[in-house]
Amino acid sequence: MENIKLSIIYYSSTGTNYQMALWAKQQAEASGAEVRLRKVKELAPDFAIEQNPAWKEHYDATQDVEEASSDDITWADALLFSAPSRFGTMPSQLKQFLDMQGGLWANGQTVNKVISAMTSAQNPHGGQEATILSLYTSMMHWGTIIVTPGYTDPVLFGAGGNPYGTSVSVSQDGEMQEDVEDAVKHQVTRVLDVAKRVANSQQ
Repeated sequence: MENIKLSIIYYSSTGTNYQMALWAKQQAEASGAEVRLRKVKELAPDFAIEQNPAWKEHYDATQDVEEASSDDITWADALLFSAPSRFGTMPSQLKQFLDMQGGLWANGQTVNKVISAMTSAQNPHGGQEATILSLYTSMMHWGTIIVTPGYTDPVLFGAGGNPYGTSVSVSQDGEMQEDVEDAVKHQVTRVLDVAKRVANSQQ
């Protein structure tokens, strides 16, 4: 899979989705893919961030992570998004990034990109599936090839069994309630496999 280029684009306020993105990066690089790890621009005002110590700590700790750009989309064969649920949909930070890609969409530069998504919420019914589906709706407009984990490996059941994408519940103190590392890595492996098949079919 050394020829597959994967952009992992995430938004994380207190670190959960950043950690999931890191696991994804680790697995993709171990599989021989070229990987870009990118965060979307933070839109929240400083006063909101500073009122939440965990948010402020994570914000300061990830200043060196490069922000996502349109080039990260055009460069990639595959895209993996990770972002928390906000009232059952993707957060505004990620939505704005997607909304800014109208030029790429208009020129057909999003067509046939292989994509997948991951998320988190405070409880299993806090919008996890709906959040991923909200992103997939945009990706249908983009003409992408959506790759879900489905139930393709037993490891997914230990992670909560979300067929749309890996999702995790996070406690009030920021602790993940399910063991999702292996599910994340399986999802990445599946994305890379499909991306390679697509790339080979276009040669």
